[in-house]
Amino acid sequence: MGGKRKNYWFRPVIQVFFFALVALIVGNHFLVGKGNGIAFLSSASLHAICPFGGVVSIYQYLSVGTYVKKVHEASFILMYIMLFLTIFFGPIFCGWVCPLGSFQEWIGKIGKRLFSKKYNNFVPKAADKYLRYFRYIVLAWVIYATAITGRLAFEEVDPYFALFQFWTGEVAITAFAILAITMIGAIFVERPWCKYACPYGAVLSITGVIKIFRIKRNNQTCINCGLCNEACPMNIEVSKAGSVNHSQCITCMECTSERVCPVQDTVSLRFFGDNGKGFNLPVQGGKKA
Repeated sequence: MGGKRKNYWFRPVIQVFFFALVALIVGNHFLVGKGNGIAFLSSASLHAICPFGGVVSIYQYLSVGTYVKKVHEASFILMYIMLFLTIFFGPIFCGWVCPLGSFQEWIGKIGKRLFSKKYNNFVPKAADKYLRYFRYIVLAWVIYATAITGRLAFEEVDPYFALFQFWTGEVAITAFAILAITMIGAIFVERPWCKYACPYGAVLSITGVIKIFRIKRNNQTCINCGLCNEACPMNIEVSKAGSVNHSQCITCMECTSERVCPVQDTVSLRFFGDNGKGFNLPVQGGKKA
């Protein structure tokens, strides 16, 4: 079933902002190393502005009081901020901030044009159910390997690192390969890295289950059109949930009445005990149904 998607600009602007910001900071770090750089920008590296660096450094910090090589104190601060926001709103870092998540989403627009309704439905549900546990295995391996070696073992396979460091000569061929697989996969499956392999997404999904604000569906006004299910990039069946508490919900708001649901205030972000109207996102043009 198709439907007209309302054009809200808020999340896309946030995504472009953070993608450009990370690219600018990383580029400036490279220029600083060459004796140039933009004066008013931080000289922080990509590792310093990645909250996952704090996660993989926890063991070493608690045991010997030092950081894993290349990880900066800023990573710990960002880790705490993101965990705090996740407790309130779920993994909004994944849906609103993460440049790699946004990059996959933008590539996915090609897949949507090529495959229409078949897009994001190529992986059988039976296989998808088990594949989603793989990211927890990746998380366990990353933490273990980093704790044992005292270095960022994940850097050698990290598509995020490859995306923003491809010109530096510091990226391992394995990271390039995984980035390429992710990019190709995004043409068929929306956010394949996020769903099946991202270790930081695995971390946020654990704390995100207890989120205070969550997507809720008003069963009394729902017309069971299924548009919310089609819109969800993470393949969550929103139409069967009163309160979406799925571990992979990234709070992207794509399923809400502000985006695809044709009935006003039927699917919205609300306080977990609230059945009211919830939050409204800025929408361009048109009236709500």
